[in-house]
Amino acid sequence: MIAVGAECYSHGALPTTGMGRSWNAEELGAAINGQVSALVFDDQGKADIQELLAGVAETSFEQEQLAQALADPDDVEDWRVGEAIAEAYLTEHRNCLFPWPDGRDERKSGSSLPGADLVGVQQDDQGDRFVFGEVKTSGEAKYPPGAVYGRTGLKQQLEDLRDKVGIRNDLFKYLGHRAKNATWRDRFKAASKRYLNNSSDVQLFGVLVRDVEPNVNDVRVRVEKLGNGCPAGTQIELLALYLPTGAIGNLAAQTLAVQAGGGA
Repeated sequence: MIAVGAECYSHGALPTTGMGRSWNAEELGAAINGQVSALVFDDQGKADIQELLAGVAETSFEQEQLAQALADPDDVEDWRVGEAIAEAYLTEHRNCLFPWPDGRDERKSGSSLPGADLVGVQQDDQGDRFVFGEVKTSGEAKYPPGAVYGRTGLKQQLEDLRDKVGIRNDLFKYLGHRAKNATWRDRFKAASKRYLNNSSDVQLFGVLVRDVEPNVNDVRVRVEKLGNGCPAGTQIELLALYLPTGAIGNLAAQTLAVQAGGGA
């Protein structure tokens, strides 16, 4: 269960808006025990591999080797849990589907891949459209945190997604390569039709996962700046999700405890 959270503030108007929501410790624990840990460890992806190899790993030795190959890592990064929190929240409360976790594209565990953190489709009142999201996890007591700025900061990433059709085309192809025989193929095709009519017809999300006191200054300036010259068809939401104070430094430990069977 992913709680919607208590509203802390809202700012702006379409096409660019900002909102702050907060979770208490119980709501965070429920999220980690549910969708978040499943996303971090890609439980669905492992189940798919096990199903595929059901007739291949026949002996007990082969089954043990498969279990070892699919075993969960001994450690995860707090930022990865933050991304899973954002993905679960947008899936539950913004009608999004992110069908292909970027962890499946890693050649080495723990690497951070280029491109948007979240790539998928969103259902609005016109049907399906593409949705791209960037996530930053920061407990810095500064509004906004430093993760918003710099070459790889949230500001630049969202501006690039808004302004550069080449980046959006790359993400369109990335999803298309994985859609051919997928259960979500028809949703991809519907979103593609809208995209091919207007390559700016997309939803963008910038998500800040925070564990400080809520403050509208986390999103205020960026909401206003991103609205200037926003292409027709593009909608942008900046969402700050506030966790209990100091929670970020314990996200990985909580998630590992859930996967080990100990609960968050």
